[in-house]
Amino acid sequence: MIDKTCDTLERAVADIPDGATIMIGGFGNAGMPSALIDALLAQGARELTIVNNNAGNGETGLAALIKAKRVRKIVCSFPRQADSHHFDALYRAGGIELELTPQGNLAERIRAAGAGIGGFFTPTGYGTLLAEGKETRIIDGRGYVFETPLAADFALVKALKGDRWGNLVYRKTARNFGPIMATAARVAIAQVAQIVELGALDPETIVTPGIFVQRVVKEAA
Repeated sequence: MIDKTCDTLERAVADIPDGATIMIGGFGNAGMPSALIDALLAQGARELTIVNNNAGNGETGLAALIKAKRVRKIVCSFPRQADSHHFDALYRAGGIELELTPQGNLAERIRAAGAGIGGFFTPTGYGTLLAEGKETRIIDGRGYVFETPLAADFALVKALKGDRWGNLVYRKTARNFGPIMATAARVAIAQVAQIVELGALDPETIVTPGIFVQRVVKEAA
């Protein structure tokens, strides 16, 4: 019997090693799997490479992971805002590496990895510092830069409901990067508000099929 559920958040992240590349879903705090991040903090993995839309907000979630100096590098599209002070201070002190990627490019790089695509040409970033060291082409008179796929060892995503096979549905815009991150990681771990019986999810509403998810864990009440 296929059963991908984990009984605790701690067990769901127990095997994440030092140096792992981890995709974390969320657009700011919307859809961020904060319970899984807290479990990762308690677990102790260090020297992590994090792929996320931004670089943490306030004191919780990804910001807490950065504050604890557990992140070696972050790949994101929006690293600075009013409450990203932990990233800002660490970056200015040379304590964290940043790979800045335009948001559309970030999403497409992740999607390309999940789809098995070897890369793509995009006009976004052409002629800027972000294109330095990358292949460029003129196609139909327009400049393009080549972007490579972006894969990860683990993905931490937040969904509304999941079943024991790993099928997931999301709550409105909280889905954001979750579905593509699940496809692009070797191990996708889903934090859900509710684990339902197999067959309880309407197949027409399932956004992430269970084939892309290895672990499902219920967030604490």
